[in-house]
Amino acid sequence: MKIKSILLVLFLATASMSFAQEVKYQLSSHILDITQGKPAPDVKITLSKQEKNSKWKQVDEKFTDKNGRIGDFVKADGKDHTGIYKLTFHTAPYFEKAGQKSFYPFIEIVFELKDNEHYHVPITLSPFGYSTYRGN
Repeated sequence: MKIKSILLVLFLATASMSFAQEVKYQLSSHILDITQGKPAPDVKITLSKQEKNSKWKQVDEKFTDKNGRIGDFVKADGKDHTGIYKLTFHTAPYFEKAGQKSFYPFIEIVFELKDNEHYHVPITLSPFGYSTYRGN
């Protein structure tokens, strides 16, 4: 009888995890290396938020995946995450690893989260230029 109870508990625990809601995030980014025509993997991106005293506080730091993406900055948890943020793309190590000289050791993009909508802040990148926009 105990074994049946244990198996039932394990089954219910596994089933409940299977039906759990997917975690959503409010901010994502990616990097497309336009000289290669490919995503830029393994690039560190630091997320910072501007505090009321105008100083920057680091919130998170991650590396782009093999598709040049980070999809999980700022968990969409119902809290108010509005404010001014900065993404710092640490590009020097990426170009050094590729054996390329670059003009930008890092790139900082400052933007404002004004509501609870999803924000996607990507860059297109080359050794001597970059571009950004609000994507979706």
